[in-house]
Amino acid sequence: MPAAGKGAVCVTGAGGFIGSWVVQLLLSNDYPVHGTVRDPQDDDHNKYAHLKGLKGLKLFKADLTDYASLLSAIQGCSGVFHVASPVQSSSCSSKQEAEAEIIEPTVRGTLNVMKACAEAKVKRVVVVSSAAAVVLNPAWLEAGPGYNKPMDETCWSDLAYSAAIEEWYAVAKTEAEREAFEYGHRAGIEVVSICPTLVVGPVMNHAVPSGSSFVFSNFLKGISNLSIDRLMTVDVRDVAEAMVLMYEKPEAEGRYICTAHLLRIHDMFELLESLYPDLNYPNE
Repeated sequence: MPAAGKGAVCVTGAGGFIGSWVVQLLLSNDYPVHGTVRDPQDDDHNKYAHLKGLKGLKLFKADLTDYASLLSAIQGCSGVFHVASPVQSSSCSSKQEAEAEIIEPTVRGTLNVMKACAEAKVKRVVVVSSAAAVVLNPAWLEAGPGYNKPMDETCWSDLAYSAAIEEWYAVAKTEAEREAFEYGHRAGIEVVSICPTLVVGPVMNHAVPSGSSFVFSNFLKGISNLSIDRLMTVDVRDVAEAMVLMYEKPEAEGRYICTAHLLRIHDMFELLESLYPDLNYPNE
């Protein structure tokens, strides 16, 4: 039975890489959980087998673009963990394509979640944003030699700059996070956001995780861009724990960058090659 005083919470994207760990942690802490997935009855690909039969979890069929489905899942909840987000499936050849594939669905989906939270009288929302909504700012990137001001939660990616270099995921996440805070302020909903760097760690389902962990799949396939020489990473379990703390601590507010380890690409290649010597890797 749920612990006394713990109201139900909703996790959007409950079957995803991060969402699955958030669901498990919440259930282990005696929260009743409403989890949204695209199709709870999709047994062909065994996508949600790891969620089936979990005590305290109720799955809802919902889509970010379908307000009614989100409202159905969020009704009766005291809090929401908004994890679900469209993922860019390939390189977009134009701004219009990026707008249709990732920017508009991400922003509209976040607004749909916030509107449903307002109607359902939700008190607190934890939004999963991204470090991509933090780091792409020429005020930091082009400040010149000797500039040593660290990036922190006050730094937002610049939309014009991100669009100019065609970092559409950063555009989508930045716009969506800003909209969540603005809507929450108007509606009297407590909004707190987490901006993780590259999320790594064990996968609960059988699918290759989309989003940040897809970077590693590209490395294994030998198709990654080597324009970067290091990555900031964080374990998915630490991200889930941080999110639950952000929900439970009333003093938590605003944005939180979530990261842990600096990973050198050269060191990662050496490790991968020692484990999988027969695979192709990019030339350094």
